Amino acid sequence: MNRRIILLGGVGAAAVAGAAALAGSAADTPAGGTARAALAYPFRLGVASGDPEPDGVVLWTRLAPRPLNGDGLGGMPNRDVTVEWQVSTEEHFGTVAQRGSVTARPAEAHSVHVELAGLAPDSWYYYRFRAEGHTSRVGRTRTAPALTATPSSVTVLAASCAHYEQGHFTAYRRMAEERPDLILHLGDYIYEYGPVPGRARVHSGVSEILSLAQYRVRHAQYKADADLQAAHAAAPWLVVWDDHEVHNNYAGLVEGDPGHGIDFRARRATAYQAYYENMPLRATARPVAWNMALFRRVRWGRLATFHLLDTRQYRSDQACGDGWKVCPEAAAATRTITGPGQETWLLDGLAAHHGSWDVIGQQVFFAQRLDSAGRSSMDSWNGYLASRQRIQRGWLDRSVRNPVILTGDVHTAWANDLKMDYRDVAAAPIGVELATTSIASGGDGSDTPPLSDTEAALNPHLKFSHGRRGYLRTRYTPAQLTADFRAVSRITVAGEPVRTVASFAVAEGRPGLQAI
Repeated sequence: MNRRIILLGGVGAAAVAGAAALAGSAADTPAGGTARAALAYPFRLGVASGDPEPDGVVLWTRLAPRPLNGDGLGGMPNRDVTVEWQVSTEEHFGTVAQRGSVTARPAEAHSVHVELAGLAPDSWYYYRFRAEGHTSRVGRTRTAPALTATPSSVTVLAASCAHYEQGHFTAYRRMAEERPDLILHLGDYIYEYGPVPGRARVHSGVSEILSLAQYRVRHAQYKADADLQAAHAAAPWLVVWDDHEVHNNYAGLVEGDPGHGIDFRARRATAYQAYYENMPLRATARPVAWNMALFRRVRWGRLATFHLLDTRQYRSDQACGDGWKVCPEAAAATRTITGPGQETWLLDGLAAHHGSWDVIGQQVFFAQRLDSAGRSSMDSWNGYLASRQRIQRGWLDRSVRNPVILTGDVHTAWANDLKMDYRDVAAAPIGVELATTSIASGGDGSDTPPLSDTEAALNPHLKFSHGRRGYLRTRYTPAQLTADFRAVSRITVAGEPVRTVASFAVAEGRPGLQAI
């Protein structure tokens, strides 16, 4: 048995190493002698992997022969199902590096989380699952480099905001075709809204989702998309949420739009449960009631450290009633977007200087952004000024050479220099922010920059903006970071090509964006 192989499926899954090779498994006969009904093809939600370490990675699937069944159980029988898995260095599985089996249980919607260990560092692998005679598609994943290694590069694609009803997931398909090392999803993986009749793609159900069954069905509807499945099968993902995985603009235990007639703690608990069931996450993220430990750190040898933040679960309520405001309350020292524990965790991680690049993956706009009336969004870091100042001062005090903020949420692409004092136009940048546009939210969008000329004059540190859908491609080397903003012209029509609309570089040790 390898040093550690943890297999998680449902609650309290069994761990089996060195199991027989994947083989046919017909519908079996239980002790009572009554034959079970044959299971229809159960891998309709695809496969995924995530959170790579130097010797392992998380593998995921969920059994659901009828994904949109209203009870949220995907058409599965109310019984445990044994799921076998294989890992190989070859796409056609000529040799098998590891194999085993795990129990998928009804309590977690027959989801499977396999935490592998004992693999070679900095290596690509292929994986697949089998259950009761059916075999999944093959996924491609990789391990991280050894902690003491300095790889020549790592390519990371960042995505966010995939509103199913507002367009096709073409950008996910184009991401899969890039075959990156990592994909980082920065939130709004699903949207909770009820269906809007007449759209080309319509949400399942009849209303906004509230129950565990409804959240499970919504995740299944998104996961059934072929373009999203291709992206999951292409590379390991690092996932963090924003608000729409639960409810628009919620803050901690404060509902964004009260009035649904249920305890918001209960709604958050069901949403967190469904999120865990449908993501390639480790057991450390399994929710307890309405809480879920999602912020975490992934190291890429001595090249980069990815600090993944949760800016929803622990934040203070939005100031001045939310929205775009001129709001003195936003500057209050007691306000926090991360919570004190996560803030300390982040600063301690930055102080460790594990990699040349410290990449902070988080959700909402980080740099100062004022509109033409001098207002800013209370849902962004502009509504939590003390949090932003403490973290920026923290990385300066800790001599962090290359801080990079990766952002989602805003449905448009942005490249921003970060300053301690945005009133000092001549001050040198102290870091950079790269915000990815949306996968689908906002429809086709436009080539017109979302930043007007008046706003550009108020925000000279905002170097670029663009309004089409797409994703962000970043490549880190010991010498520099390069960032390419990738866009598709239309998502109301499926299958459009992708293009690069702007590129920037950041030199190691010299924060600040340079157009290339």
